[in-house]
Amino acid sequence: MAASTFTPVSLAPPLVLVCIQDTSTTWPRLRERHRLGLSVLAEGQDGICRSLADKKGNRFAGIDWEADDDGSVYIHNASLWLACSPYSELPGGDHTIVLLKIHGLKVEPDREPLVFHGSRFRRLAV
Repeated sequence: MAASTFTPVSLAPPLVLVCIQDTSTTWPRLRERHRLGLSVLAEGQDGICRSLADKKGNRFAGIDWEADDDGSVYIHNASLWLACSPYSELPGGDHTIVLLKIHGLKVEPDREPLVFHGSRFRRLAV
């Protein structure tokens, strides 16, 4: 699943925020899991993002990924991986604002994150 927004929220406890469309059929299944893998995709992974956002077919077809011992899924070559658990949810118009608690992370500092702004993928200016 692709989330429309990702934002760091808190260091104590360590929390991030994602926004998920209320029409999502994936989030109701994921919210019940004890742990979730969150991958911040890297520049050049826009095709992966589009595939994960698709509402039909096999979203993972042609995507390199792995699952850890608790079943959390991580996309290969992402810029950041977070091991999370659902913490809290709030209504947000036609989206649900989801807070996730971070339990572990892996960072690839040389991989620029994928940025979607103004209805297209962009590069961060350095």
